[in-house]
Amino acid sequence: MVTDKLRSYGAARRQIMPNVEHRSHKGLNNRAENSHVPLRKRERMMQGFRSPGSLQRFVSIFSALRNLFVPPRIKRSAAAIHLHRLQAMAAWKTMTGTLA
Repeated sequence: MVTDKLRSYGAARRQIMPNVEHRSHKGLNNRAENSHVPLRKRERMMQGFRSPGSLQRFVSIFSALRNLFVPPRIKRSAAAIHLHRLQAMAAWKTMTGTLA
């Protein structure tokens, strides 16, 4: 059993599983913890929505808009990113009909 450095794990393990080897290290449990990150991210997103359907409607629209405004993740200069955002805002204003 691998856990982080929390001291109460040792006492609980001795009560529940006394014959199991216990390794306590701050980095050994990272692989198990990181495998749950996408699930936790989805849980955080769900908190503001009443049903999975309303979340899905929001995400389907938001993902398309995010692709418009967020530049691709390659090395770019600050000027290139700024130009990308200006072009995205111009496209957004054209689509929504706002001239401000």
